[in-house]
Amino acid sequence: DPRPLEVRLGYRFRNPALLDQALTHPSSGIHPDNQRLEYLGDALLRAALSRLLYREKPTWQEGALSKLQHLLERTETLCAWAEALELPLVMPPGMDPRKLRTAFRKPLADAMEALLAALFLDAEAAGEDGFPRVFQLVEAHFLDRVREATEDAWKQHDAKTQLQEEAARRRLPAPVYTRLAQTGPAHAPRFHVEAVVGPYRAEAEAGSLKRAQAEAARRILESLPPETASPRTPGKGSGKIRSVRSGKVRP
Repeated sequence: DPRPLEVRLGYRFRNPALLDQALTHPSSGIHPDNQRLEYLGDALLRAALSRLLYREKPTWQEGALSKLQHLLERTETLCAWAEALELPLVMPPGMDPRKLRTAFRKPLADAMEALLAALFLDAEAAGEDGFPRVFQLVEAHFLDRVREATEDAWKQHDAKTQLQEEAARRRLPAPVYTRLAQTGPAHAPRFHVEAVVGPYRAEAEAGSLKRAQAEAARRILESLPPETASPRTPGKGSGKIRSVRSGKVRP
């Protein structure tokens, strides 16, 4: 029943087939699926976020705007938006709905983008300008977060990028991430990774490889000394590396 979702969206679809398509993932085996809509929705989301950020952050330069936009359009953010709207994603036959929040995070994010495209096309078909409809939805969801954001807010979420920039600034080797182990069932895995930057290393564990890498990067960032005190890379043959996790020098 599309009506509860339409109430949450504040929009009534004239062509319900578009809404059905937006919620149909390719793995369902049903055609048409939402891949084409997701392609269009991705572009619409970027345009809407760009307009919102440009309007609300008049003093920010391009770099800060781009980093905040990247934070807002990442998979985790879109998945949370889809969950808030309770998108009834069409799943493969026999799929346990509880797995939707773990193994199907990316499909939920894709469906959110496809939904924006479906709304745009539905409005266009009715003779309206579809983009204001999309912008209205994006603005309603992101406005408070954008207004509260500071120029360095992205650093709390984009630790890998920050670590790469810090490594280059300090003339350290580029970060290297290694997956040490994967545990847990397929629908709820746990990833154990190691990050190494010159003489610094850290380990972390999370429910996705990306989040585990980001957490390991964050731990290294927290351990770095002030930039004026350049870290001394261990001498050749010393075979020692500083462990961020333990705070000790390990052979």
